[in-house]
Amino acid sequence: MIWLLAGAAHADEIAVWHSWRGDEERALREASDAWAARTGHTVDLVAIPFGAFDAKAETSIPRGNGPDVLIASHGSVGKWSTMDVLSDRPVPAESLDGLIPTTVGALAWDGRVWGVPLAYKSLVLFYDPTKIAEPPATTDDLVAAAKAHTGGGEWGLAYQAAEPYFHAPWMHAFGAVAIEADGAIHLDTDAHVRALAFSRRLALDEGIVPRQPTAQLVGRLYEEGHVAFVISGPWFLADVTRPVAAAPLPVVSEAGAPARPYLTVDAAFVAAQAPHAALAEEWIAFVAGPEGAAIRQSVGHQAVSHAAVVSDDPLLRVLAAQAETAVPMPADPRVGAVWEAMARSLRRTLRGAASPEKAAVEAQAYAKILDRPRPEPADPRPYVALAVLGGLAGAFAAVRPLRDPAVRKRLSAHAADYLWVLPAALAMTVLVVLPFVTGATVSLFAHWRGEWTFVGLRHFVDILLSRDFPITSPMSFGFTLAVTVLWTVTNVALHVGIGIALALLLREPWIRLRGVWRALLIIPWAVPNYITALVWKGMFHAQYGAINAILGKVLGLDGPADLDWFASFSTAFAANLATNTWLGFPFMMVVTLGALQSIPRDLEEAAEVDGAGWWLRFRHVTWPLLKPALLPAVILGSVWTFNLFNVVYLVSAGEPDGSTEILISEAYRWAFSRGHRYGYASAYAVIIFGVLLVYARGANRFAGRRIL
Repeated sequence: MIWLLAGAAHADEIAVWHSWRGDEERALREASDAWAARTGHTVDLVAIPFGAFDAKAETSIPRGNGPDVLIASHGSVGKWSTMDVLSDRPVPAESLDGLIPTTVGALAWDGRVWGVPLAYKSLVLFYDPTKIAEPPATTDDLVAAAKAHTGGGEWGLAYQAAEPYFHAPWMHAFGAVAIEADGAIHLDTDAHVRALAFSRRLALDEGIVPRQPTAQLVGRLYEEGHVAFVISGPWFLADVTRPVAAAPLPVVSEAGAPARPYLTVDAAFVAAQAPHAALAEEWIAFVAGPEGAAIRQSVGHQAVSHAAVVSDDPLLRVLAAQAETAVPMPADPRVGAVWEAMARSLRRTLRGAASPEKAAVEAQAYAKILDRPRPEPADPRPYVALAVLGGLAGAFAAVRPLRDPAVRKRLSAHAADYLWVLPAALAMTVLVVLPFVTGATVSLFAHWRGEWTFVGLRHFVDILLSRDFPITSPMSFGFTLAVTVLWTVTNVALHVGIGIALALLLREPWIRLRGVWRALLIIPWAVPNYITALVWKGMFHAQYGAINAILGKVLGLDGPADLDWFASFSTAFAANLATNTWLGFPFMMVVTLGALQSIPRDLEEAAEVDGAGWWLRFRHVTWPLLKPALLPAVILGSVWTFNLFNVVYLVSAGEPDGSTEILISEAYRWAFSRGHRYGYASAYAVIIFGVLLVYARGANRFAGRRIL
């Protein structure tokens, strides 16, 4: 009644950012409408894409441009608490009454609770009830049942074995953790070694799990009835139409303890600088309370955090049972870097590149590098002095010619002309110059848990001298630069070679339907390259890819060839190269076709009359006339290829062990996968610019004119 009177007196609107979709979003809207009807206030629900949620919150809220409430996973609490994203207001005790203690504890960081839990999720064991009568109680039972349903294109078990999130249940069963309670990181313990060995046994040695399983592949196999057991979370059911049952994960026989997956808690947080913080707390209390939780459970099919709200839904009951043994996801800001190290050790173990013992030691060494503290602060005064002197020198160099009366007269005569150039100059300044200056400035700072520290040229020294890694490591700058140069040279050579060959062929009059062939051969260039990259990624799949199927036919095998394209540098590089060759040759073909139109056929016919074969005619007649038009395309193509991010990131993803990364993808890893070291990544970007600048100067001199 008090809420109703207050709402009638003064109605406000609170903004809520969330990334829920489908039924969950509909349930949130219904709960908000119920609260609005009761209070007279309104709620603006803003759906943010999941992948962009953290970045948007971290850039908008500290600047006062954010919402009143954030609904997000509790895993960001540790990071956001230091970045002025979350409100400092204590969470009202009454908002936490009746909530499951484990979900409340997940939101604790640095001695306080930062939000109110709404729902939770974890991995469970799904199974096909048309094949499995009773779920297995132990992993030995699971393996035995899975083997009985493996063979002839059927699989007993499917899950994303190489992902740390899916490895966590086995890790926790053996007593290993990603980050200790005191914040220490120990990934080389005996428990971690045993967990890696178990993952290898379950995912590879037993032969019951398909290789390179992705979320899409797992879902498709189950939907087609080709798998008996699946380890996944509630999101797995979104696209499943076949009968499915669920059970808690089994006891790990080797460990004598239950598999304990991570528990992910979706919570509501009052944002820092929220315009209506008190009202936001009231809305959160309602949505998390019994009435709001009941709506979210019945409409959104959520496993809600309110203990008094129970459901007869079998899946929700299984999730509740699994939550009793689940381990809350670490909220430590370093968890992303630790998972990067764990994922690396998992992949090496599962493809047999390293023993569990060696992989664990490597993971610890890698995590130690990623977790190292920020560099010592540097004195900014010398840098400021150099910047001032550089600015003065530049201003003097720009003003000095104005002392010449002839120069002033010429500028005055063209004053009106410069007005036409001004819009383009402003656009270049805003879109190119300012971002470059900003990025170059960021390279002089170290980012650490939301704070920036001036470190001068320390990042450049660390990168160029490979202080973190030996020069032979795929993580070192020298190794990555060599791979980038090899990548650029081989791609451009194939683009030019294939493009010229096809252009020469398509200009021949005896080729029928030349227009049709030209249009078809341009299609690879016209299709967005990220779509093409994903298609080729699927074609290189070890078990279900078209490439291995074709190789199996060619070699006369009973099935697909047994070749893991991303297990070695040579094959992974070849997969990237094949993809980008397909993408790049049409451009060179079009350029060559255009240039060939200006070459008189009479010259070649005269050379043929003189007895010159096709190679001599091409070498001494066609090629010299092609070079002036083709050289700019080659130079531009080499720059594009040098910085081509999509293919490397989407096809090989840098595998194996980062050896196929190029400079631009390596910079991305340091920015977003290895502890958000933005300054380090910006230094990489500046170095890339320097390398290309030197190349451009040399290319212009070689071409005899300005191309870049």
